[in-house]
Amino acid sequence: MARRRVLRVIRGGGSFFREFLGEAAGELVLTLVACFAVGCLALAFVSGWARSPLVTGGVGGALLAFLGYGGWEAFRPARPGRRGRLAGAAATAFAVAALFLLYAWSCNCS
Repeated sequence: MARRRVLRVIRGGGSFFREFLGEAAGELVLTLVACFAVGCLALAFVSGWARSPLVTGGVGGALLAFLGYGGWEAFRPARPGRRGRLAGAAATAFAVAALFLLYAWSCNCS
């Protein structure tokens, strides 16, 4: 009887440990992807600025405008009807950028 209890506790602990490892691995992968994305973005900005500051500023401004439009689409009150593809893509890009920004903020890779 005591052996069954011990086995049940071990199995329950194994399930908890497996879930913990899965969450930790997912968090690690997401943090690494976010740090890599921020690093690539910084590298692209520096490389672009060395070639043409005007084009780099224009592309950066367009990207910020697109993400701003996505934020506006994501947080405005819902209206009846279907949202357009551009609005959906912008809202998704805003959500992904916000998530990556949150994870990159906590990254100690600088």
